[in-house]
Amino acid sequence: MALSLLIFGLISGSLLAVLVGFVGARRRIGFGWTFFLSVVFTPLIGLILCLLSDKLPDGERNWGCLGSILAIVTIALLAWLFIAVLAAA
Repeated sequence: MALSLLIFGLISGSLLAVLVGFVGARRRIGFGWTFFLSVVFTPLIGLILCLLSDKLPDGERNWGCLGSILAIVTIALLAWLFIAVLAAA
């Protein structure tokens, strides 16, 4: 029970961090830094810091290479957690 609750918390926190990162992609802070701050602190703190930064002009996005790397690492970790849960069950 405790393991599944921990895994659910990690997965939901990671998904919320990715969603906050998408919000940050339209801000000067960018996807990568918003995602990083959301993972290190909490998605709520990451969202607040993201909303405090300036908006980019319409149609522009700031992904940066850090955003791509972090997104790939997050997807890999989520896949690893999913496989670990299936193997433990």
